[in-house]
Amino acid sequence: MNPMIRAATLGLCLLFSCVAYAQDKIGVIAPLSGSFARLGSQLVDGVNVAVSGNKQGQDIGVVTADDKCDAAGGAAAAREMVLANATIVIGFLCAESLETALPILSQKGIAVITPGVRDQTLTELRAETPYQVFRVAPSERNAARETGDLLAGIWRSSPFAIIDDGTIFGREIASAVRARLEEKRLKPVFTDTYRPGLDNQNALIGRLKRAGATQVFIGGERDDIVAIGRSAAALNYPLTIVGGETLNAITNGSDLSTGTLMVAPVDPATLESARNAKNAIELAGKAPEGYTVPAYAAAEVAIQLLTTAQAQAASLADLLRKNVFDTAIGPVQFDAHGERIADTLRLQRYDGKQFVQETK
Repeated sequence: MNPMIRAATLGLCLLFSCVAYAQDKIGVIAPLSGSFARLGSQLVDGVNVAVSGNKQGQDIGVVTADDKCDAAGGAAAAREMVLANATIVIGFLCAESLETALPILSQKGIAVITPGVRDQTLTELRAETPYQVFRVAPSERNAARETGDLLAGIWRSSPFAIIDDGTIFGREIASAVRARLEEKRLKPVFTDTYRPGLDNQNALIGRLKRAGATQVFIGGERDDIVAIGRSAAALNYPLTIVGGETLNAITNGSDLSTGTLMVAPVDPATLESARNAKNAIELAGKAPEGYTVPAYAAAEVAIQLLTTAQAQAASLADLLRKNVFDTAIGPVQFDAHGERIADTLRLQRYDGKQFVQETK
């Protein structure tokens, strides 16, 4: 229900003893068919479990729509939400569907909370007025900033290098991390773009050795980082390798060098703050994996938001920007751009089997 209408309704209820508010509806837009259906189901499961355990008192329903992870599906799903009178929408794993859904949802003042699309779409970047999109996961921009901050803490007195694989993603993350480190007056002794896809990276290790780098941040894919670590070991060169979330990717069978560092969010299901959510999800017969816990947290934001809106006459978007929400993934607060304000990344070390969070 629109918050302004809700406030007016509250006043009338005080005069005429109304019994209850109309039901608020949380919409979930996700890929529920095709190759991404499993991930979409995780979103739906997380929201459903959170809403079914809602103890805030208000009547909340859930409506779902399949965006098929494409542009046409995004627009169709958005129109379904408008027809269903959704109060707020949670979802979107694919930028293509979010791009086409936003103008339709925005026209009706429906805000979006997304655990999946981390960066602004072209639709958002071109808009004169910001769309009402709120991101639970860190943007790539914030991830680079956090990565630089974490590395600055351990590289203050170490000669380090920053290299990338020449792709847009690898170059941008490496450049952004380098810029953040240089803001802190830390400069690499070596920068380079390596050739990806090689099993042997001995030549690259030779260049790193000549530069005196003992630490390296790599903007590249896991398999390349595996090859670089293998070459360093073969040449008996002690090199601490650091990568980003690509290290979580499925490998081709080769393994990372023990001691490889990753700067990335920890698995949400392992957070202490997620214990109750994890238990609730398992009791519902679902697995607390993938997007299930982040979707549960997004639903917690929506539920608390709708409760707050009963007492405050403001748009849901304004209330999202002004308040802090207690969730399974910790406190969630958004800045003026809808990006989460939080240090969400952690330094993690590969122990030969898995990544374990560093405690110091």
